[in-house]
Formats: sequence, structure tokens, C-alpha cells
Amino acid sequence: MNRIFIILLFLFSISGISVSAQSDKDTPRNGEGIHLFLKRNKRTGSGQYEQFLELNKGKFGRNNSLLLGVAYTLPPLSGKRNTEAQDKPAADKQDSKTKINKLFGNKYQEYTIKSNKLKGTCFYLSSGHGGPDPGAIGKVDGYELHEDEYAYDITLRLARTLLEEGATVHMIIQDALDGIRDDRYLSNSDRETCMGEVIPLNQVKRLQQRSDKINSLAKRTKEKYKRAVFIHVDSRSQKEQLDVFFYWAPKSSGGKKLANTMRTTFESHYDKHQPSRGFTGTVGERSLFVLDKTTPVGIYAELGNIQNSFDQRRFLDPNNRQALANWMCRGFITDYENWKKGK
Repeated sequence: MNRIFIILLFLFSISGISVSAQSDKDTPRNGEGIHLFLKRNKRTGSGQYEQFLELNKGKFGRNNSLLLGVAYTLPPLSGKRNTEAQDKPAADKQDSKTKINKLFGNKYQEYTIKSNKLKGTCFYLSSGHGGPDPGAIGKVDGYELHEDEYAYDITLRLARTLLEEGATVHMIIQDALDGIRDDRYLSNSDRETCMGEVIPLNQVKRLQQRSDKINSLAKRTKEKYKRAVFIHVDSRSQKEQLDVFFYWAPKSSGGKKLANTMRTTFESHYDKHQPSRGFTGTVGERSLFVLDKTTPVGIYAELGNIQNSFDQRRFLDPNNRQALANWMCRGFITDYENWKKGK
């Protein structure tokens, strides 16, 4: 009897070990995307989507779709220390101001909080189009320039710059592979997601998705200064050269103040760097879906004409893309300072 009991106990132990070893893997159900798959497995914490992609490279279908019958490795449950987590202090540094955000790519993932100028602020950054929709398309030197790729790169640069000034930042549109890139011609893809969710092809559904995501985040945001930022590249006649211009939602006094602050900021930098040219960018009130449907004060930026050869220089040179991000960041700093003064 004792011998049988010991054998049973041994088999039970092996079974328990097997269950435990497999507890960090699971297979998707029919029709289940990454977002629902992680939600079912209680992995919805910050950075866990990016961890999941990293842990399962090469196991996805088109647009990072899950494949039936494939066992996917799950990131640690929330509360467990995860050294690959987004926005964590660098493992080899003790400086609490040094952070890592893997969305920025290997070269730029590490950043340092340089100031508290934007402490107490929260930004929701949404680059235009993405996923199945490339947006406007320009051509130069045999390359296709897709709006979503250049808008995303500038948005990433803006996110990093805002973080360096102490802001809280949410990237609404994300690409798990494309970080900040210093190439002139950015490779095109359709793998962008809305914070892990597949972007619909239908325009209204696509815009509603990112608006809902911003509103959901805004409800849980503790910061009182909240700004939704939508970054696009326009498409017009090849002969039409444009400067950056900004829109705000109808009757939004905060949006109007922000747009005018941005224009003044850009104007001052143009006077400094291109005094003979001047700045002709405009601001205006406009009813746009994402401005109308989101609850935080919003601003919609058009960064130039992707068809115009002069405007293309603004996008092709990575230094110019960074300058756009820097100038927008300075505009936000001024707007925040005015907001605190009650102006």
C-alpha cells in the first residue's frame, strides 16, 4: 500500500510540475487577436503587449495575427519583475532618471529625464493612418513616401522629447518593429496597431478606435493637463509648398490657445533658422472626427505637402524630423506654463 501511495504521489508531482511549466504558455482560440488573448490570460499591464511580441518573434501571421494551434509564450503576470518592461530604469545604471522605452528602437530606446518642465502633463499621441491605410503617398528618387511612416517617426521623436521633459506619454498608434529611424527613405509596412489592436480598414471605425482609446486612457489619467495630438502629412498639388499648420476643435478655447502657441513657436524658430523665408503656417478651427470625438483638449497638425519637393526635405532628413518634434515640444512647454498661470 505504501509503495502504491509513493508511486501515485510521484506521478502527481510530475503532473504538477508539467502544469506549472506550461502555465506561461497558451494557444489562441478561434478568432482571437493578441489583445483579447492577453486579456483572457490577465496580461494587460503596461508593456506586456510589446513583451509578448518580443517573446514570440516569428510565430505570427499577417499584421501580427495569432495562428491557431501555436503555443505562445506569455509575459510574466503583473506584479512580477520583468526586466524587459517598457519604461523601466536601465538595468546597468542606478540613475532613476534614465529610462527605457522599446518602442523607440534599439538606438533610441534609452532616454534621460532632463527636466520637470512638463511634470503634471499627459499626452496622447496619434500618428495619422497606419495598418491597412498608408495615408498620402508621395514619390521621390524612385521611392514611395507613405504618410503613416513619416508621421509615425516624427510622433515617436515627439514622444521621446516630451518624456525627457517629464511628461507622461501614451503612443496610441504603435509599431513593434519600427522604432525611431534615421533613414531618408522609410520602409513601408502595414503592421501598425492601435495599442495592440488591429487597425480596421474602414475609415470611421479606424478613427473611432483611436478616439475611444484616448478617451479610455483620459478617464484614468491623474494629470489635469491633458492633450490629444494628431500628426499628419498633407497631400496637395506638387507645386503647392506648405508650412506646418494646426487645427483645433470648434469651440475649444484650450485648443485655440495651443494652436496659436504652436504657430508662434514655429514662427520664432523660422525667424532664427530661415530669416529670409519667413513662416506662413496657419491655424484654424475645424470639425474633424478625432478632434470632435476625443475628450482631452486636442490639436491636429499637418506637417507639409508630401507631394512637394521642398516640403519633402522636411520629412526626408531625420534632423528635420527631429526639429519638428523639438519645436512642438517647446510649444507644449509654453502652453503648459500659460495654462498654469491661468492665461
